Amino acid sequence: MTHTTDDALVLYGQRFQSRLLLGTARYPSPAVLEAAVRRARPAMVTASLRRQGSNAAETGSSFWELLRQLDVPVLPNTAGCHSLQEAITTAHMAREVFDTPWIKLELIGDDYTLQPDTLNLVQAAERLVKDGFHVLPYCTEDLVLCQRLVDVGCQAVMPWAAPIGTGRGPVNPYALQLLRERLAVPMLVDAGLGLPSHACQVMEWGYDGVLLNTAVALATDPVAMAGAFADAVAAGRAARQAGAMAPQEAAQPSTPVLGTPFWHHTQ
Repeated sequence: MTHTTDDALVLYGQRFQSRLLLGTARYPSPAVLEAAVRRARPAMVTASLRRQGSNAAETGSSFWELLRQLDVPVLPNTAGCHSLQEAITTAHMAREVFDTPWIKLELIGDDYTLQPDTLNLVQAAERLVKDGFHVLPYCTEDLVLCQRLVDVGCQAVMPWAAPIGTGRGPVNPYALQLLRERLAVPMLVDAGLGLPSHACQVMEWGYDGVLLNTAVALATDPVAMAGAFADAVAAGRAARQAGAMAPQEAAQPSTPVLGTPFWHHTQ
C-alpha cells in the first residue's frame, strides 16, 4: 500500500509519509531489525538512551551505526525513568546524543503494568516543552490527563491501548473513541497492540498513527509482521477517510426489489 503527500501525518509542523512508528528493542538480531524497518518504512524509529546504554557491552557501537544507516528519523525516549528529574535529565542527554528536539516522554509510575505516572507526567511535559522539545507523551486513555498535556503545549499525545508488551489490543474502546472525539490534536496509539487488526481498528476510529515494538519484534517473522502492520495502518486510515456506513439494527437488502417481478404476470 502507498502513502501520498496529500494525507501526510503532521506532528509539530513536520510532515511524515508513514503513520507507523516502530520500536527497535527485542529483535532477534540487528539484521532482522534492519530488514523490518526497511519493510515497514516507518515515520520514525524509537531508541532508549538508558536501555541501550546499559547494554553497551553487548551491542557496542553497532546499534547506533545501524540507526544512522537506516536513514529514518530517530525518536529518543525516556524509557526506564521513574522520577520527574530522571526523565528530564534523560531527555536532555538524548537531545545531545541524537541531535534532535524530538522526545517520547515515558515516565513510569508502576513497574508491574508500566503504567505512566499520571501525577507527574504533565509537569514533566510542561518543562520539556518550555525547554524546546517536541514532546510526544506516552499516557493512558484518560481524557482529562490528555487535555492537560495539550494545555501545557504538547501538540500530540500517545495513549496506550493496553499495558506495554501485552499485545491485548484496545482494552477500553469506549474511552479511546471518546478521547478521539474530544481532542483535536494528532493522537497516536502507543503500546498494547498485538495484531495488525488492532492497528487497523484504532486507525478506523480516527487515530492518526500507531507506535509498535513488541508485536513486531517478537513475531515469528518480524519482517513480514512489520509489513503487515504497515499495510494495516494504511488500510485503517483509508477506511476512515472513505467514511464507513452507519451500523444498522436490522438486515438491509443489498439489491432492493422494485415493483412486482415480471414472472408473476406470466403465471
